Amino acid sequence: MSKQRKKKRTPKRVLALPDLEQSKAAVLNSRTSKSGQRTYDYAISDFVDWYRSESRLAFNRTVVLRYRIFLEEKRYAPTTINLRLAAVRRVAYEAADSGLLSPELAAGIRRVKGVRRIGVRVGNWLTAEQGKRLLATAESDSLRGKRNHAILAMLIGCGLRRGELLALRVDAIQLREEHWVIADLLGKAGHIRTIPIPAWVKVAVDAWKEASSVTEGTLFRSINKAGKVWGNGMTPKVLWEVVREGASRAGIEKLAPHDLRRTCARLCHLAGGEMDQIQFLLGHVSIQTTERYLGCKQKLRDAVNDRMGIEPEANR
Repeated sequence: MSKQRKKKRTPKRVLALPDLEQSKAAVLNSRTSKSGQRTYDYAISDFVDWYRSESRLAFNRTVVLRYRIFLEEKRYAPTTINLRLAAVRRVAYEAADSGLLSPELAAGIRRVKGVRRIGVRVGNWLTAEQGKRLLATAESDSLRGKRNHAILAMLIGCGLRRGELLALRVDAIQLREEHWVIADLLGKAGHIRTIPIPAWVKVAVDAWKEASSVTEGTLFRSINKAGKVWGNGMTPKVLWEVVREGASRAGIEKLAPHDLRRTCARLCHLAGGEMDQIQFLLGHVSIQTTERYLGCKQKLRDAVNDRMGIEPEANR
């Protein structure tokens, strides 16, 4: 008797909801940071909702191009569209890797280009005077006020990301080389860095710790309606409210937590901070990313290479 040959499973062209959920789970498991997982979770869910609303679409390059057109028609920013497309490409990769999608279709999807960005995205930075006003107007008498003041001080003084501040633990604040630091902070993409803490920020943190009696675990906690510390942490929504409330008190419009990180970078630069040290502080892999955070503009009237110390005497 001849052995019966096993039929080779043909990868699907139309992915059902279980297939998409399986690929989505694989994508999220590949992300090392919580913020990255949240971002990709939202992006993939948006694509899945659109994909299911269409009638029996094949999961291929043409469909992803249609999705890009759909996003463009909704007038999303190029950065948002490119992030959504990156998430879809990752879904295609994971689906092909698990045998749900043919490598040829996955390769076609991964060739879909993003939207071209024209110009440089304008960030939101505070001036030194606005930064002082933000900190000065923060209430510091009540327990909630001490917490909020310490949070704002940490964001603008240390340039922390939202997720980094929310995950910050008491024992991470240590003395290194006679300077208080946040030691061995696990940041975006698993990168580890040590962040110096200015003396005035340490004073604000100590005031919160003393008032709240938080001596271990997560540093910043929620506060209930009775004005007492509650739970073991704080949600991103609460952090946003802290920043919005502080901005409102200081008369500042449209302020987000990440704007304080940008402000930290720019104020350090204006104070004479070296570019590589600011890069270390923020934890950027690329110096170009740090430059975007600074919002630097080339000066032609007073060019940086006009006075290098090697000019002929007649030209000095």
